[in-house]
Amino acid sequence: MTDQVSGASAVATAEPCGRISLITMGCAKNEVDSAAMARALSEAGYDTSASPDEADVVIVNTCSFIQSATEESLEAIFETAALPAVERGDAALIVAGCMPARYGDDLAEELTEARAFVPCSKEDDIVAVVDGILGYVRGTEPLPRTVSAPAQAGSVFAYVKISDGCDRFCSYCTIPAIRGRYHSFPFEDIYREVERARADGAREIDLIAQDTGRWGQDLPGDRDLAWLVNELSEAFPDTWFRVMYLQPEGVTDALLSVMAARDNVCPYLDIPLQHVSAPLLRAMNRAGSAEKFHELIERIRAAVPDITLRTTLIAGFPGETDEQFEALCDFVAEEPFDYVGVFPYSREEGTAAFDLPGQLDEDEKAERAQVLRDAADACCVPRIAERIGRVMPVLVEGCEEDGQRYGRAQCQAPEVDGVTFVSEGEPGDVVEVVIADTLLYEMEGE
Repeated sequence: MTDQVSGASAVATAEPCGRISLITMGCAKNEVDSAAMARALSEAGYDTSASPDEADVVIVNTCSFIQSATEESLEAIFETAALPAVERGDAALIVAGCMPARYGDDLAEELTEARAFVPCSKEDDIVAVVDGILGYVRGTEPLPRTVSAPAQAGSVFAYVKISDGCDRFCSYCTIPAIRGRYHSFPFEDIYREVERARADGAREIDLIAQDTGRWGQDLPGDRDLAWLVNELSEAFPDTWFRVMYLQPEGVTDALLSVMAARDNVCPYLDIPLQHVSAPLLRAMNRAGSAEKFHELIERIRAAVPDITLRTTLIAGFPGETDEQFEALCDFVAEEPFDYVGVFPYSREEGTAAFDLPGQLDEDEKAERAQVLRDAADACCVPRIAERIGRVMPVLVEGCEEDGQRYGRAQCQAPEVDGVTFVSEGEPGDVVEVVIADTLLYEMEGE
């Protein structure tokens, strides 16, 4: 996924001293980081609304979580390097984000087209990096740190990152090497970013992190995710709040109580289980089993009966037997998930799983992933159809080219769960509709 990030909502402190274009690869957390860089550059006097072919500096914020993401980022880098102005040396290419964090000096040796490399941990220095490339000299006053993405033109939601890094060290995952150890952002920073996003037009705030459930554990006091969500939902009663990327251990009774009590907290949980075989989960350096996950889902639905559940699963992990894979498919068929994301295992250098025995070939992993996707669709699509006849509030997002309005109900997270088509309302409005029909994961409201 690529995304152009504009810093037009920021107020520049000086006449623009250069034109900047940002290209974002990967997930929502990268979108947040790109928006923070765009805002810092705008506040430092740069024009961040330029397209790549008219910019003085093009920043490619890369993703390198898995090999396919790395390849997509490389393609974007090479496309940027081939721009006439970059080839002539009139414009500079900066490679930022996950790839420099993961590959370090090796990347600089291979990508000689880039003028600078900015890993995740150094993105706060982006103004100084761009200043150095363009020869711009300024004072030494520090710029404010930012952690959220400003709403784009026409956008009614914003991602707000509440922490960064991860301490779980799942055996297949590169995140700790890329993002570093887990650290929560202070409540005051998060609150300020919600205020900023609201001012930019966002009517839904999606709280994200590598591990949202751990928020507050490394901060003084007894604040936790449930406290955070309760405080934000009380302070901004006209704003929807949604929790994403919540590990199973983070689903506390306190959080479920907040979700059940507050109408503006979406009854929605995104819980990556990855698998249900206890031996495979141990090999992944994770906990759980089919039985424990079933108990978790029962507890969640008892506390929040109308909750929407999304999960993520890995097919073809090293050593996965036919029986373990069939058990995973059976689990998906039996448990009440609304949405299931499926990924074939990606063998990543530098991870503990890279050298595990029982590696499956690429064709087998792809085949298993497709079988699991089909099993998920066979169960999830009928669950979506069960919404027909229900009354739901829908946050209107915009119009398609043919004028058809669309938005999202609280059961639909941005960019992954489909949309609801509606007949009235302007972007930012919340309209109540009766779900009249569904098509796969899309809904039609009247």
